[in-house]
Amino acid sequence: MSPVFPMLTVLSMFYYMCLRRRARTATRGEMNSRRAIESNTRALPINVEIVQYAKEVLDFSSHYGSENSMSYTMWNLAGIPNVYPSSGDFTQTAVFRTYGTWWDHCPSARLPFKRTPPTFCSQDYVELAFEEPVYPTAVHILETYHPGAVVRILACSANPYSQNPPAEVRRLLQASHSTVRWEILWSEAPTKVNGPQARQFTPCIKQINFPTNLIRLEVNSSLLDYYTELDAVVLHGVKERPVLSLKTSMIDMNNIDEDEDEEKYGCGMDTLNKQFSIVTLREWPTNGYFDKLPYELIQLILSHLTVPDLCRLAQTCKLLYQHCCDPLQYIHLSLQPYWARINDTSLEYLQSRCTLIQWLNLSWTGNRGAISVSGFSRFLKVCGSELVRLELSCGHFLNETCLEVITEMCPNLQELNLSSCDKIPPQAFNHIAKVGSLKRLILYRTKVEQTALLSILNFCSELQHLSLGSCVMIEDYDLIASMMGAKCKKLRSLDLWRCKNITESGIAELASGCQLLEELDLGWCPTLQSSTGCFTNLARKLPNLQKLFLTANRSVCDTDIEELAANCTRLRQLDILGTRMVSPASLRKLLESCKDLSLLDVSFCSQIDNRVVLELNANFPNVFIKKSFTQ
Repeated sequence: MSPVFPMLTVLSMFYYMCLRRRARTATRGEMNSRRAIESNTRALPINVEIVQYAKEVLDFSSHYGSENSMSYTMWNLAGIPNVYPSSGDFTQTAVFRTYGTWWDHCPSARLPFKRTPPTFCSQDYVELAFEEPVYPTAVHILETYHPGAVVRILACSANPYSQNPPAEVRRLLQASHSTVRWEILWSEAPTKVNGPQARQFTPCIKQINFPTNLIRLEVNSSLLDYYTELDAVVLHGVKERPVLSLKTSMIDMNNIDEDEDEEKYGCGMDTLNKQFSIVTLREWPTNGYFDKLPYELIQLILSHLTVPDLCRLAQTCKLLYQHCCDPLQYIHLSLQPYWARINDTSLEYLQSRCTLIQWLNLSWTGNRGAISVSGFSRFLKVCGSELVRLELSCGHFLNETCLEVITEMCPNLQELNLSSCDKIPPQAFNHIAKVGSLKRLILYRTKVEQTALLSILNFCSELQHLSLGSCVMIEDYDLIASMMGAKCKKLRSLDLWRCKNITESGIAELASGCQLLEELDLGWCPTLQSSTGCFTNLARKLPNLQKLFLTANRSVCDTDIEELAANCTRLRQLDILGTRMVSPASLRKLLESCKDLSLLDVSFCSQIDNRVVLELNANFPNVFIKKSFTQ
């Protein structure tokens, strides 16, 4: 017998023993995966697919509708479709507050934060809970009007209906040292969709290694011609983790997924914290050509890097570590793109670098226990003294203590955004009155009460931009408007969207006292009546108006439009959706007088039919005339 054969026999026996030992120690899931990979001919285990609609809407950043009704609200996403497959503008759908780039070209527009990674383009979000946790196999989004806004779909490890996560979720959380894990199922840059017709959007999603019943949609409406409308979301999934087929390859796909996601999308909380805390540096004899560059030039080069890139670069050499940790690199810092992985530990690591910070964006961060009140307070006590701008939109961890710390630790604060921070108790807003330097205050969808707001207006006389949209706990908006007229003489933009009780009296006080107003949103304010002369008074007293929304006010008439044409020639945006009293003739006068007009919404204006819109478009090609429809 050839000596080769005994050697082959011994190797074969050794290989067989290794397989037996590995089989005895492997878990049942590992054995199933290996069997499926090693045998391309065997049938995979039967795993019945579960199809379910959203049970509940848990959270969202904005919506077109009211807090006290169902029309155009995010809550319409729960349950079976109301409209699909019909197309058009329906009140039974979910609609976000903005579309296009119109809000970016208003007097109230805010400057963007630099260093936003190109992969993050989300503007709004909505989170949906489903009955059964599943491993997702498909997500169907039923879009009924102007589709194409969805740019990211995420899945969360947290179960809204259970405090005890399954074993596989616990292992993942322990490995990442976090309490909640988010995974990107699908992500793509905004794309233009031709036509407003309904569609079922079913992107190709990736497999994840934990079951979920919490799905988050993130949208970007910047390319849309009008408001997008969503009707329902359908989650397909299986109860058992899907087994990979042989065709995928014999590699641990979980590791690949996690690395790719953290690199491309940044949802692994532990990875960012490790980058923040890295102090081990490579020892090099020199720093190369960087030793020959001026300090200021290196700082300028590094100012174009995102925060994770700065953390990575800091690991290369001592010189670049010093540059990457220089507080001058963190004058403006937006952590919103990394909302899924920012926690108390992240803020602690950043403290020493943010001692000179002036602009800070923590919008969307800290929810589900990621940031504590104490962690937020510690950060501001170290880093708040130079803060001028603080963005905290949808920060549901915020409470009265947080607002108290903000007012004490941020004496130079000029801009505060608390949009959709609906967990802050009403009495907490009294603390804002201590910040007399405020120039911008956004309280959209908060529980601010009348007493607190009157105090804020009385002491914050430098206010230039104020948003009170959908603030339902204010009892007397006429009193609020009167205080604005008396105290806020520098006001340039005011959002009173869906203010339920302002009358001609409040409008008169406002117009007389705040004559610098350039932007005024009175959309869905049902108590204003044109017959009282309130809109005529506005037009005569506010000649600097560039944006005026009178959305859904049925009483707006030709006289109001003609007064705007005569007095507000700088007007750029006008929304008169829903009026029955405006004729084509008055619109022609407006378009002829207001040469800068770029947006005119005449949706559901009964005298302005499609023929009129086509004619006006032909004669005034620089104006986008919006005419919504219902199929």
